This record gives sequence, C-alpha cells and structure tokens, in this order.
Amino acid sequence: MKLYDTARAPNPRRVRIFLAEKGIAIPMEEIDFGKAEQKGEAFSAINPLQQTPVLVLDDGTVLSESVAICRYVEELHPEPPLFGVDRLGRALVEMWQRRIEFHLFQPVMLTFRHSHPAAAKMGQVQIPELAESSKARTLDFLTHLDSELRKQPFIAGEHFSIADITALVAVDFMRPARITMPPLDNIKRWRGEVAARPSIVP
Repeated sequence: MKLYDTARAPNPRRVRIFLAEKGIAIPMEEIDFGKAEQKGEAFSAINPLQQTPVLVLDDGTVLSESVAICRYVEELHPEPPLFGVDRLGRALVEMWQRRIEFHLFQPVMLTFRHSHPAAAKMGQVQIPELAESSKARTLDFLTHLDSELRKQPFIAGEHFSIADITALVAVDFMRPARITMPPLDNIKRWRGEVAARPSIVP
C-alpha cells in the first residue's frame, strides 16, 4: 500500500492521526499543493479529483476519501476500535462523525477557502459572504458541541473515535481560517485531553 499525503492539509492529517492511533505505518509520498503537484499528470492519473489523501492498495485499487481510507484501515486493524465498540457505539460514532463533518469541518474549510489569501493563490474563486456565513455556522455549532461535551468525555460518548479526530483537525484549522475560538470550557477541556494523546501528529 502507498498513501499520498499533503503535510499542511487537514484531510490528510485526519488519516495520519488515525494511523498513529492504530500504531501502524504505511509508506507515504508527499504531494505539495504549493507547487501544484496535485495537478500534475502523474497524480491526476491516480486521482482525477486532484485531492489528497489517496491510498493505493497493492492490487492498484484507489481509495481517495479520508473516512473511506480510515474505514479500510479499521477493517485491517480493528484494535483499538475507532468507529465504535458495539452496535450502538458504531451508530453514535456515525451520527457524530457526520455532524462534525457537516456543521464544523466543512464550514471551517469554507471559511478558509473563501477568505484566506493562500486559497486565492491556488486558484480558488472566493465569495466573502460565504466565508462570513460559514464562520457564523462554525461558531453556532461550537456552542452546541460545548453543551454536549459537558455530558461526555469524547465527541461520541465514552470512547475516543474518528469523530474526535475530525473535530480536532477542524478546531485546529480554525487558526489558519482566522476564526477565533470563543471561551467554551468544555471544548477547551476536550481539546486539551485529545491533543495530548501520543497519536496526535501535525
């Protein structure tokens, strides 16, 4: 197997953290977005969407979405379980993973893409109004998430999961997206505990 990675991008970081949590290593190749390597002929032949991460299996099969890659790794290495420990746990992780994707991760990414000069340099068409509305969505959801984290240690309940990985990457990417974290004590507690895990890589 081979993993195509991009060091500063949030989606590849999700996979790197997942792999570190599992304690496994996969050969990696860096795709430098700053040099537009994702648009080159060689990488475009692997993933026509020109995005990372991409996992190429030994038989040539290509997996090109972060959660799909993580699910595949979970099947190969089920311990520790990061998609839930039983039927209810798996359902809760799925629920929270989607909530975090739609209401936190995506709005943070949209804020960055539609307001940051680096995104403009990469050819992104920017809509300032979309950046502002996405920022507002992010802050609204964080207030809701803070109230949930008052009741449980991790995003989906009692156990660390991929939902925590996605949420941490989104919260950390608020800084380059220029979204100021409001003073939310439960999120502060959660982030401090999760960020201290040995698996949390840049």
